[in-house]
This record gives sequence, C-alpha cells and structure tokens, in this order.
Amino acid sequence: MGKAQPLAVTERTAAAMLDMKPSEFRGLVQCGALPSPAQISDKIERWRVSDLEAILNGNAIDNDFET
Repeated sequence: MGKAQPLAVTERTAAAMLDMKPSEFRGLVQCGALPSPAQISDKIERWRVSDLEAILNGNAIDNDFET
C-alpha cells in the first residue's frame, strides 16, 4: 500500500505547493485571492489540497483580483 496523500496541509506546506513564501501566501489569503483554511480546532487550521489544486488547474480563479 502506498503512502497516504494529505487531504489538508499547513500554511507553510500550502505556500510551498504554490512556490510562494508563507508571507506571500498569507497576504493572498487575507485579500481573498486564495481560499481560507478549514478550522479543525481552536488552534489548528489547514488548507484543503483539493482547493489548492483547483487554483492551479484554473478552476478557482478570482477574476476580480489584480496583482
């Protein structure tokens, strides 16, 4: 049996998946260009891998966002 693929990842991992610094990733989340994390508990939040993949595939682009 192969290694399990993560369903959700930390901010640092999510940023790395998009080849960004965590601070850049955080800024894009705060302005709404990237999805917010899922709140697992009061202290734990994770980004869904499927949401990040959708962005990379062009299925979740915010056309109102300007760089």
